[in-house]
Amino acid sequence: MIPRSRPLRRPVVCREVVLLTAVSLGIFILTTGALSCAAATWPTVTHCSDLQSAILGRPVNYCVDLPANYAAAAPERYPVLYFLHGLFEHDTAWIDHGGKDVLDKMLQDGRLGPFIVVLPDADNTFYVNSYDGKVRYEDFFIQELVPYIDRHYRTIPTRRARGISGVSMGGYGALHLAMLHPNVFGSVSAQGAALIPKFPHPVPTQGRWGFYARVLQHAFGSPLSETYWDANNPLTLAEHPSRFKGLKIYFDCGNHDRYGFEVGAEMLNRILNDRHFPHQFYLREGDHGWPYLQKYLQYALLFHWKYFQRAEHEYAAKKGGQ
Repeated sequence: MIPRSRPLRRPVVCREVVLLTAVSLGIFILTTGALSCAAATWPTVTHCSDLQSAILGRPVNYCVDLPANYAAAAPERYPVLYFLHGLFEHDTAWIDHGGKDVLDKMLQDGRLGPFIVVLPDADNTFYVNSYDGKVRYEDFFIQELVPYIDRHYRTIPTRRARGISGVSMGGYGALHLAMLHPNVFGSVSAQGAALIPKFPHPVPTQGRWGFYARVLQHAFGSPLSETYWDANNPLTLAEHPSRFKGLKIYFDCGNHDRYGFEVGAEMLNRILNDRHFPHQFYLREGDHGWPYLQKYLQYALLFHWKYFQRAEHEYAAKKGGQ
């Protein structure tokens, strides 16, 4: 069990170093100084805590993965990426399954700059308000979580500097939330997203569809409400791209996804293409889940960083003009 409000990784320690400085007369003198923490970009520092939700009526666990120089670089502000875990996972999945390691390696290699990653726990909600109205997770996310993060961490609080990403159930949730709330998120990525076009009639009780029915009933009703599923399904939302104009979209899926989610991913690609909505889609060699992400998470992070850089420049220019 990971304790709340404790750093999971030891923060970067800046040590005093001795520098050899050349002066104009050709004499070398020793100077001392502290190695700037601001120059350190990795490893990131992860903290876990919880916030009390009035909407859900309970505390919700979350983790944040902060830039290595976060404490030393105050009052610098950062873009923020919300990463949504998959089914049967929790807020520590990013840490437990290697997401943090991928980010640290990319920072070490200079392929990314620093940004904050927010990792909320969502249980099996699919990041929507439940059919029976008892678990309003989407409302919690938009109305409580995002404002809380902007108040308690040094984010750049603009939609362009705020991205959302996820895997499997989290990929579904990322697309769903971004398409419905483009005023909150400027970019979205989804990998192996749980995109299911239509349910068979009747829904089988065994096999893949039996599994779908069991895991979806918590959010979409028991028996499953196909109407409610369709209303929240990113495949349905994608049919009306004027509602999320300007949203930057990336998604990929394994060509051997064990749940068959590549079918939904290819359908989403066709829907967006038919409506001439710009996006990036890749069908990649692989299966599903974290073994897939350990290979391909890098591409989603690079996608977001491209737009985060632009947002940083816009924010700096705006602040400089004030």
